[in-house]
Amino acid sequence: MTARTWIAVAFAAASAGVAQGFGRFTLGVVLPAMRDDLGLSNTVAGSLATSNVTAYLIGTLAVAIASSRITLLTIMRVGLLIAVGGQVLSAFAPGVVVLAFGMFCSGFGGAWVWIPTPVVASAAFPPEKRGTAIGLLSSGMALSIVFTSQLAGWVRRLWGDEGWRNVYVVQAALGFLIAVGTIAVVRHAQEQLSEKGSIGGFDALRRVPGWKPVTAMYTTFGFMYLLVLAFMSSRLEDDNGWSASTASLSFTLIGLGMVVGGPIIAKSVAVYGTRATLATAFALWSTLVVLILPGWVVPTLAASVVIGMIFASIPVTLTMYFVQNASPEDYGPGFSAATLAFGVAQMISPQIGGALADWTSTFLWVLILSAGCALLGILGALSLPRRSAVPPVPPVTDVEPAATRPLAAPSVFSVKPH
Repeated sequence: MTARTWIAVAFAAASAGVAQGFGRFTLGVVLPAMRDDLGLSNTVAGSLATSNVTAYLIGTLAVAIASSRITLLTIMRVGLLIAVGGQVLSAFAPGVVVLAFGMFCSGFGGAWVWIPTPVVASAAFPPEKRGTAIGLLSSGMALSIVFTSQLAGWVRRLWGDEGWRNVYVVQAALGFLIAVGTIAVVRHAQEQLSEKGSIGGFDALRRVPGWKPVTAMYTTFGFMYLLVLAFMSSRLEDDNGWSASTASLSFTLIGLGMVVGGPIIAKSVAVYGTRATLATAFALWSTLVVLILPGWVVPTLAASVVIGMIFASIPVTLTMYFVQNASPEDYGPGFSAATLAFGVAQMISPQIGGALADWTSTFLWVLILSAGCALLGILGALSLPRRSAVPPVPPVTDVEPAATRPLAAPSVFSVKPH
């Protein structure tokens, strides 16, 4: 591992931050200010989040198709530019329609960045260290959330609710610089494109061992986490009377938990296995979401750190599972198919959450719904095959069936020579 390789890994992690942290999770932080500034109902505000996740859903379908025509690195680059464009539109949108389109672009670009990036980044590492690479991507996303939460709090203190656009202005500028750097330094040599298959990549997904419980858990996570990230600030500010700055601090702590959660969970999977790691993560999520319901400041802030760790651990563990258990040809369309189910859950989650909040005049039941969904995740984890704990990757032999061959695409991950 050379210094040049680490630079490229850092840009890959930063790209994940731009596409996911900036493009997809900023809305949960600025939503109260955006809602008050534009005079939106909770249902309409939830529709903005739905636009974002609907685009993510469409983007996953597009990745499954595009991966048989262009390389994963090209998909990642195009997605990063689209995500940055969405942030520009969100910053300067004159009304809800353009704002929704900006959210759409951010979601579409997010799918095109996130699906190929784990393979692009992990190819720089030896097989037994690829979980570390994926954990670093999670850390990059986490740092972007920490930055966003602090930026949003600072902007609201200076300009009030109407200053939320400045958050997207800063993000768009940083995103452009990161996109230029990523295009310049990240490399990935891909010998073979994915084979053409069924629309959405479901035939490739079915060839991944344990695909049913893994897809079920990914879907459950998509529904439950967005209920918390989209409406937690509203719960703390509107229901519990928190100030905007204190509510922003809770998001900062979630981000800090994510920074350490990814690398820690990679070690947990190696020691305790996938089943135990995921079952514990879902159980903790349910417990901690209930803990924050009363709005007690110290317990809520403490729980936010662990929620952040869990928020990083579940997708990292599931992504590790795909990287280790899918063949090189099946990874792109197969992971896209699982992400499609994840996207469907995200698409309906904020809409249901917003409508539930309007119906009950409180965000309490929105968070309770999230906690209840986590119990389904525990069942999914316990349904995994016992051998599905992500093991050290065995050597690839010529007689090993392609459907069970670990993902080990021949790749180069470095900066351009000067």
